[in-house]
Amino acid sequence: MARAAGGAAGLTVVAAVLGLVRDQAIARLFGASHASDAFLIAWTVPEMAATLLIEDGMALLLVPAFSLALTRRAAGGLAPDPVRALVAATLPRLSAALACVGALLVWGAPWAVGVLAPGLDDPRLAVDCTRLTAVTVLTFGITGYFSAALRAHGRFLAPAGVYIAYNIGIIGMTLALHSVWGVRAAAAGVAVGSVLMILTLLPTFVALVPGRRGRVRRAARERGPALLGAAVLAPVVLFVVSRQSQVFVERFLASSLPDGAISHLNYAQKVAQLPMVLSMMICTVTFPVVARAMAAGDREGARRRVERDLALAGTVVLLGTATVLGCAPQIVEVLFQRGAFDAADTAATAGVMRVYALGLLGHTLVGALCRPFFSAGRPTWYPLGAMGAGLLVTTGAGLVLTAPFGVEGIAAANAAGISTAALAMLLGLRSRAVAVRAGSVALSLARPAAAAAVAALAGRAAVGLVPGALPGLAAGCVVVPLAFLLTALALRAPEAVHLLALIRQRFTHGR
Repeated sequence: MARAAGGAAGLTVVAAVLGLVRDQAIARLFGASHASDAFLIAWTVPEMAATLLIEDGMALLLVPAFSLALTRRAAGGLAPDPVRALVAATLPRLSAALACVGALLVWGAPWAVGVLAPGLDDPRLAVDCTRLTAVTVLTFGITGYFSAALRAHGRFLAPAGVYIAYNIGIIGMTLALHSVWGVRAAAAGVAVGSVLMILTLLPTFVALVPGRRGRVRRAARERGPALLGAAVLAPVVLFVVSRQSQVFVERFLASSLPDGAISHLNYAQKVAQLPMVLSMMICTVTFPVVARAMAAGDREGARRRVERDLALAGTVVLLGTATVLGCAPQIVEVLFQRGAFDAADTAATAGVMRVYALGLLGHTLVGALCRPFFSAGRPTWYPLGAMGAGLLVTTGAGLVLTAPFGVEGIAAANAAGISTAALAMLLGLRSRAVAVRAGSVALSLARPAAAAAVAALAGRAAVGLVPGALPGLAAGCVVVPLAFLLTALALRAPEAVHLLALIRQRFTHGR
């Protein structure tokens, strides 16, 4: 699992770098303007589709389903093959349903833009971009299906590489056609990149799940309704939608602010979320392990795995949070300040990024905690209730804070809402899915949280002593991890102690 997580994390880093190049290209060509706001409103479609169909929704539904099918295959004596039967039962129906939803979104794009950003003076550009990105409803669905199947089989590299292909498609189309199509070229790149994602996974999927139509047709009729029934789909789909609805609330509120507000919020989130993406690779790799443990009735093994995942993921994201808090202006200046993106945009984006970073631990915990809830093999509505409470906090706080504090108020509302949802999910996990010890988890996270606070202050002091954005950022990237590790060791944080032991062991063997 460590090798799989390391390899997947490496590809995720490459994809994240390309994502930054993508955002840099858009920032340089269009700045923080009406055009970039229009693209980001259309970007809501692939954002929602990625969360629902690749990262969370599809994975939460299909990884346990494929894990159960693999367990039955391992038991032997079943004909037809349970994995092929599952594919035959679900993939054709899913593709047809998503194609219909995508077509409906193309037709209803003006209405969708009006709901997402009613404050836009001229929505036509956003409507055009939304129609181009609507293809991701189908392509992301197929990508997510292939990814879930491969992850259940223990194949993590190919699914981690899909965003590399995706970003290459966006970057290529944007640079090649922006002079002709404007920001619509970036939206077209979203469509092209999503097709490249499917092509990245298709060879491995075909090799692992070969089809034999004659043997699986009857099994498909018998097993399909159970997996695609409303009782199973509804809790997962509504949870993912409610989680992503925080973005809808943010853009709805920001659309009434001056041009560029949505762009500042987006750039801040994209960079601040990088530590969360890396930390979630731990849970992505171990999710099939938890699902198989739950299917086999090994509740104790599932509990130990979930508690360790929460501690590891939390430690990683807290280190990233400290880096963002300490070095935000330098990060934004190095990444984005060029072309149409000026110093004022840097200052605004950095301020938003620091506030948004306060909710990164909450975002990570929600992503990690939802997996054991949906690994139990039965519908559960509790995560939706927890996210609903968080969404109410986000909405209420946003309505109160947007007027006096602008985009930073929206970011603060996001942090408060997602932290509320994370706390509710942690407290409810023991009685509804896996008997994790909430007090133990809180203690394991309190020590790295204190280390992150110290490291953020040290990083902020370090960058202030070094002139220039790039040298200052380099100094911060050295000081923050060092201060974090030393403080965590002083507090006897288990993950830091374990890391030090591994380093010593490797050094001893190396000599």
